[in-house]
Amino acid sequence: KTFSSAGNRNKWTVSVWLKRSKLGAESPIFTCVPDGNFETFCGFGSNDTITFKQKNNGSTSGQYVTNRKFRDTNGFYHLVFVYDKDNSTAGDRGIIYVNGVRETSFSTSSNFSDSSTWNGTSENWIGRAGSSYFDGYMSHFSFVDGQALAPTVFGSTDSTSGIWKFKSPSGVTFGTNGFHLKFENSAALGTDSSGNTNTFTVN
Repeated sequence: KTFSSAGNRNKWTVSVWLKRSKLGAESPIFTCVPDGNFETFCGFGSNDTITFKQKNNGSTSGQYVTNRKFRDTNGFYHLVFVYDKDNSTAGDRGIIYVNGVRETSFSTSSNFSDSSTWNGTSENWIGRAGSSYFDGYMSHFSFVDGQALAPTVFGSTDSTSGIWKFKSPSGVTFGTNGFHLKFENSAALGTDSSGNTNTFTVN
């Protein structure tokens, strides 16, 4: 998707439910890479950790790489990524939640200090970073433009089983460039259900 105008590149939230099919290879979740000097990358690395990073003017301007490895190919993960560059608490400028729980252990951790490339006017990709592609399943990819939200907006703990489960993000104000892709129609996978008509082109 190429937006006609940039949204809030300092504060946003992404929520996605996904299931991995292939391990041990770079597997991007969402990216924006207009050239080699600017990049927003979020995905699994070749060692199955999660990387959430931003590059500006050829240099990394914020990066989080988890110590934990994510090698379950049987169940779905719920991942939430919060980009909040101007947060007064430096450690809250980039947040990763997995199944409702915040990741706190990182092999690399540097706070975001520049506006993101994602949510700009270059191509915003889901499941792709250059020649690398996500291998697996995705459901309910939500992007909220201009808000830093908690995972409880998109999921909740089942009172009986204790399992973290999907919750429809009803009542969410998605913002100008926000969208909600359910991926429920194989003939129109890029359809936006947020009410914004920010439909993606399928490739």
